[in-house]
Amino acid sequence: MSPKTLTVLARTGLALTVALGVAGGLLIWGSTYVHNSVQNQLAAQQVYFPPKAAFAHPKAGTEITPNMIPSVSQYAGQQLLTGQQAEAYADHFIAQHLQNMAPGQTYASLSAKSMAQPNNAKLAGLVQTVFRGDSLRAMLLNAYGWWKVSQITFIAAITAFALAGLSLIGAAAAFVRSRRVTPAVKAAITSTAAPKVKVA
Repeated sequence: MSPKTLTVLARTGLALTVALGVAGGLLIWGSTYVHNSVQNQLAAQQVYFPPKAAFAHPKAGTEITPNMIPSVSQYAGQQLLTGQQAEAYADHFIAQHLQNMAPGQTYASLSAKSMAQPNNAKLAGLVQTVFRGDSLRAMLLNAYGWWKVSQITFIAAITAFALAGLSLIGAAAAFVRSRRVTPAVKAAITSTAAPKVKVA
């Protein structure tokens, strides 16, 4: 490979290194921004998991059911601050209580029944409770989704930095190789490029 080609490769590698480095920096910034935004919003809600003692005697139909042990009990007593905690609270704590209150029913089905029975105060109260639970659950799952976005963006940033490092190594190797052309190669290039002169 000629020194000129190696030099072009080295410059291309450097340009790619800069582009990947900038992309990695932007991805890190985006990941940090989303992570901090989600955490700050969750912290402002001041939601706490039940204390550890509450998980000592789980019972179906109560605040702590047996199926909450593997998913929710690991966060006992903690403030809800992360996406993983939001997902556990939404899908394994709130959802379970909603199921206990209205087995197999949704807010839409309960609302339809309530409109058909406008004088049923108990049903109307259940509709409001389920609506609030569904709303909180939706907000927590939204936070969980953005938390996952921040994690994926962070992984993409690390990948970009790794590729930038490989590109820099390749560019450096090409540059060094272009400067270490042996005299024999130089002579061969010169003799190929030089016009032949006939001696009379």
